[in-house]
Amino acid sequence: MASKIEVKDLLEAGVHFGHLTRKWNPNMAPYIYMERNGIHVINLYKTVAKLEEANEALKKIAASGRKILFVATKKQAKDIVADKVSKVNMPYITERWPGGMLTNFVTIRKAVKKMAAIDRMKKDGTFNTLSKKERLQVDRLRAKLDKNLGSIADMTRLPGALFIVDTMREHIAVKEAQKLNIPIFAMVDTNSDPRDVDYAIPSNDDAGKSIEAILESVTSAVAEGLEERKSEKGSGKDKDEDTPKKEKKSTEEKPAKKAEAAPKKEVKADDLTKIEGIGPKAAEALVESGITTYAELAKTDADDIKETLTEASSTLAHLDPTSWPKQAKMAADGEWDELKEWQDSVKGGVE
Repeated sequence: MASKIEVKDLLEAGVHFGHLTRKWNPNMAPYIYMERNGIHVINLYKTVAKLEEANEALKKIAASGRKILFVATKKQAKDIVADKVSKVNMPYITERWPGGMLTNFVTIRKAVKKMAAIDRMKKDGTFNTLSKKERLQVDRLRAKLDKNLGSIADMTRLPGALFIVDTMREHIAVKEAQKLNIPIFAMVDTNSDPRDVDYAIPSNDDAGKSIEAILESVTSAVAEGLEERKSEKGSGKDKDEDTPKKEKKSTEEKPAKKAEAAPKKEVKADDLTKIEGIGPKAAEALVESGITTYAELAKTDADDIKETLTEASSTLAHLDPTSWPKQAKMAADGEWDELKEWQDSVKGGVE
């Protein structure tokens, strides 16, 4: 378990230093302790409380297997974010934010695939058949793509959350995440609006030591979540390995019953739009792919559902089907009260 966050450590890192009082955002008033020499001082006790709350949420997201995209394009944060985040194998953006990174994710993925295609060309020898000028152009394109998108090459779907250093600077990323209902975690200084994000961590987002202190705590929580997922996945595999053996045994014991079984009746399609997050267009895409009932949806992996939606239409690519199999299982089992209670407790079907 990660070590407890101490106010003393944050104080030494300068996390409490805010901006000049004339630059403040009034919505940050609850997090400001005092004013000294024309500068606002952040209440570190509230920073600790908010940081612990954010860490708990990030830990759950990491444990669920979803990616957390870290965004920090300011000079003093670039190297810190790249170093800390790469250790927990999460995607990050430290160069210019590509417009449409989230809202036009399908196009961004095409650019990443182009990078992979160039690598394949170099491996299979196709690259050597090009002229010297063409090779130079391809190399330049590869270098440019790697600089801007290399750190998100493994992000095959929209992230489960965003962590932002300086929401004022990364306002485009904030707007895109808000549009797609992606949870936003952020270091929020006294000149920023905490209402723009879901988990605001009041802190100095300009000093390198402050950014490093917060990132150290956050990435430790993410690492814990990944470790939990790893251990759960390991125990889950053991269960899966036992299941086929039991089925095989029962089949061998009662071969006669299998022969006597009546022919399958045509299965009636279910109303998939009763699953939170599935609209008419998404339901149509699922039906066309062969998923017509709650039981079938419950057995389908979320990644496969995501791929089906993306292939059906780019307008469906932003949907997050992580919870759909879980909801479909409740619907298939007739647990409608439990399903309604669960849907009321989450936002847009996203846990």
